[in-house]
Amino acid sequence: MKIAVFGATGVVGSSLLPLLAPEHEVVAVSRSAHAAESGIRWVAGDASSPNDVARAIEGAEVVYYLVHSLGSRDFERQDRAAAENVAAASEDADVRQIVYLGGLGDDDAGASAHLRSRRETGERLAAGTTPVTTLRAAMIVGKGSAAFETIVALVDRLPAMITPSWVSTPTQPIALDDVGRYLAGVCGNHAVLGESFDVGGPEVMTYRQMIERIATLRGRRPLIVEVPVLTPRLSSLWLHLVTPVGASVARPLIEGLKNPTIAREERLRTLLPFELTSFDDAARQAFGQKKKAST
Repeated sequence: MKIAVFGATGVVGSSLLPLLAPEHEVVAVSRSAHAAESGIRWVAGDASSPNDVARAIEGAEVVYYLVHSLGSRDFERQDRAAAENVAAASEDADVRQIVYLGGLGDDDAGASAHLRSRRETGERLAAGTTPVTTLRAAMIVGKGSAAFETIVALVDRLPAMITPSWVSTPTQPIALDDVGRYLAGVCGNHAVLGESFDVGGPEVMTYRQMIERIATLRGRRPLIVEVPVLTPRLSSLWLHLVTPVGASVARPLIEGLKNPTIAREERLRTLLPFELTSFDDAARQAFGQKKKAST
């Protein structure tokens, strides 16, 4: 099949391309020119441009939408407009399936702006006639994942942390490799057309537990002091220290940590069964460490 991937240079897109290329004709869409790769044709285009989108998906049967504008001042508006472009162009081009990676917790009444934007993006993609397959994930554990890198930066840079109550929020992080396998597995699968699936890793934990597990892997023992409310001044100082990601990206991500992000159903595990990667092994891989041998 011919497949177009928007967001191909992102963390998830970069992991997905090698899984699709051996069996499909892959068109990878990027805002800038990209060197040719075996089995992958790169197209310069922006999801915000109707003409770019139409050109990129010409002849495609499946379109992956892995785009988000987090970090931009008006990321919610940009994401809505881009999703509308892709939905309209997919309908005109008779695309058979759109695959979208959304976020767990986006249906919470008190969802953050980031999670609301993820939900609205999915709604705009589904507004056309092209069936949409949505995978909803919590934090993705992998090198380059903004949320994961934010937590790692906190561990590496702060010997002591004054944290708000979100450290006790439960979440179900998933390995980057596992997200890629799920995304590749739904491609052209008639059983998943028009369906939404929760995807999570094998473990549910709080963010405090996640911080402590990462700290152990990094050989650190940070002091964590939980307070009911973190003042704006402390929040700004805290985010300023997270330089690898940047406050414009980290702030909306951190705001979303107050929302529980746990998979409420496991239908996709039945449709696409494989052994999920443990949190520690996924983190080790992100750090370039060897996977711990099983005993």
